[in-house]
Parts: sequence; C-alpha cells; structure tokens
Amino acid sequence: MGTILVTSRTPDVLREIGERLRRVRLQRNESIEELAHEAGVGVNTIRRLEAGRSVGTVYLVRVLRALGRLAALDAFLPEPEVSPIELSRLKGKQRQRASGSSGPSHV
Repeated sequence: MGTILVTSRTPDVLREIGERLRRVRLQRNESIEELAHEAGVGVNTIRRLEAGRSVGTVYLVRVLRALGRLAALDAFLPEPEVSPIELSRLKGKQRQRASGSSGPSHV
C-alpha cells in the first residue's frame, strides 16, 4: 500500500486512490460489472477509477456509496473548525469567499 504525502504528485494520488478502491472491491468479492451496476455507473468508469484516471466527483461518490465507504469522506475532508477569534469576528456569519491572497497551487 502506498502512502499519500503532501509532496505526492496528482497522478500518483489518483493511482493510489484507484488501487485502494480496487482492493475494497476485491475484498467484497465483487466484479467490476457488479460494482458498476450497484453504483449506477458504467464499467469503464470503474476501470478508469481503478486505473487512477480522472472521473467526475459524482461518480466517485456513487462508487464510494456502493462500496459502503461514503462515510470515509468525513475523515478525508472533515468540517473545518473555526477558531474562537474568527467566530467572534464573524458573529455567527459563515465566510463566503477567501481573502484574495492565494498560496501555492499544487498540481
């Protein structure tokens, strides 16, 4: 099993995600065709995901749901915590946009 690091390149991250999805499918003893049917996606979508190729997020969500792994998104991207200072500054309002300064982009 590979490790996804901050320094990992996007293609490497996609390949690792695909490999993990493939292992989950095989642990469930499902064929690509069975998973595609259960997820409501095409067989080629499953093949693309498992090969580490890009697919739309709607397809990823459908596959995660079919694999019983949708809750993993909470661990993957938890609700951001608001600091007490930020909370008092916002006075109950939720931020709608970023400040405009952008950090480095990672491709």
